[in-house]
Amino acid sequence: MFDMSQMGILVGVLLIMVLFGVHIAVSLGVASLLGIYLVTGEIDPVISFASNTAYEALRDYVFAVIPLFMLMGEFMAKCGAARDLFELTNRLLRWLPARLAVATVVSNALFAFVTGVSIAAAAAFSKIAYPEMKRYHYSRQFSLGCISGSACLGMLIPPSVLMIVWGVITETAIGKLFIAGILPGMMIVTIFIAYIVIVAVISPKSVGAGYAAAEADKQAFASEDSPGGSPQPSLASLLASALSVFLLIGLVLGGIWLGFFTPTEGAGVGAALALILAIIKGMRWPEMFQAILSVGRTSAPLLLLLVTAQLYARVLSTTGVTAAVQEMFNASGLSPYEILGLMILVWFVLGCLIDSISIILLTVPVFAPIAIGLGFDPLAFAIIGIIAIETGLLTPPFGILVFTVKAALPDEKNLYAGEIFKGALPYWLLLLSSIVLLVLFPEIATWLPNLGMELTSS
Repeated sequence: MFDMSQMGILVGVLLIMVLFGVHIAVSLGVASLLGIYLVTGEIDPVISFASNTAYEALRDYVFAVIPLFMLMGEFMAKCGAARDLFELTNRLLRWLPARLAVATVVSNALFAFVTGVSIAAAAAFSKIAYPEMKRYHYSRQFSLGCISGSACLGMLIPPSVLMIVWGVITETAIGKLFIAGILPGMMIVTIFIAYIVIVAVISPKSVGAGYAAAEADKQAFASEDSPGGSPQPSLASLLASALSVFLLIGLVLGGIWLGFFTPTEGAGVGAALALILAIIKGMRWPEMFQAILSVGRTSAPLLLLLVTAQLYARVLSTTGVTAAVQEMFNASGLSPYEILGLMILVWFVLGCLIDSISIILLTVPVFAPIAIGLGFDPLAFAIIGIIAIETGLLTPPFGILVFTVKAALPDEKNLYAGEIFKGALPYWLLLLSSIVLLVLFPEIATWLPNLGMELTSS
C-alpha cells in the first residue's frame, strides 16, 4: 500500500510528464512501473507485473472492436455516405427554417452511427455542408460553429471510440455502453435542432434570410448539376444509400442490443457489410487500401494506450490509490452531487489541455470506482463523463474539432480559430445542459440497456 508521499510522487511524475508533452502511453507506463517499484522496492515484481498485464490485455479479443468499428466507419466515409445523408436530409427538410444547419446536425448524428470518431465528421462536413451554407449566405461564424458543435455527436453516439476505451478501462460491457448512448445522443440532437430553429427565428440574417433563398432553392433544384459541377443524385438513389446505412446501423446495434452477438462480433459484421456497400457504391482497391492503412495508423497507437492504461488502472487499485482518494472524498463532507460536480470540473479543465482519450485514461480509473461507491449508476456516469470530456473538443486552446474544421477549409480567407470557437460556444453550453439533464434523470441513459436485458431474459 502507498503512503501519502509515495502517492504524491506517482501522481506528480505522471502529471509532469503529461504537461511536458511526453506521449500519454509512455507517461502511463512509466508512472505505473514507478508505482510498483515504490511499493515493492525490487525490479523483478515490476517486470512480472508489466508483462502479465500486457499479455492479458493483448490476448483479450475485445480489443479488436476498435479497429473493426473504425474500419466500418472509414469504408462508409470514403464511399460518399456522408454526402448522400446530407443531401437527402437537406431535400427532405426544405420546409424547416435553417434547414442546412439542421441537415448538418441530423447528418452528423446518422454518420456518427457508423464512424465513432468526431474528427472524421468535422472534416467531412466542413467540405460538404459549409459550401452550401456559404452559398445561401449563412453567417460564417454560425455555419462553422454548427459543423464543429454537431461533430461532437461522433464521440457519444455508438459505436463511439470513447465508449470503447471507457468500457475497456472500467471493465464495463461495451454493448451496454453503446445502447446507453443512443437516447442521450438523440436528446442532444433535439436540443441542437431546437437551438438552430430559435436562432433562425430570432436572428434570420444568421441563416441567410436577407438572401433570395426561395429563388435560389428553385434554381438549385431545377438545375441538373450540383454546385460542384457533377450531376445531382436522384432522390431514389439518395434514399437507397440512406436505407443501406440505416440497415447497417440497425443490424449491428440491434444485434448487440438483443444479444445476438458481442460488440466485437458486431464490429466484424459491420466492417464486412460496410466493405460490401462501399464496393457497390464504387469504392475500388486504392481507396480500400487507404482506408485500411488509415485505420491501422490510428488504432495501433490506441491499442498501446489501452495496454498502458490497464497497467495504470491495476496499479491504482492494487496500491490503494483509488481507495485512498475515495476515503478523502468521503471525509470531505461533500454530497455525492458536489463530488460529481468536482469530477466534471476536472474534466472541463483537462479538456482545455489534453485530448479526450488521454483524459479518460488519466481520470476514469480513479473517478469510476468513486462514483459507483457514491451510488451513481455506472452506465449513466459513463455517459455523463463522456459528454463532459467531449466538451474539451470545443474549448480553447486544444479544441481539436475547431482546428480540424479550420484545416479542412484552407481556401477560406481571414478565417481564425477564435471565430469558430465563438460559433461553437452555444453548443458547448448545450452539452453542459444535457449533462444537467442526465444527472437529474439518469434513466435517459439506463432505460434502453435495461429494456434490452428484459427482452433477452424473457
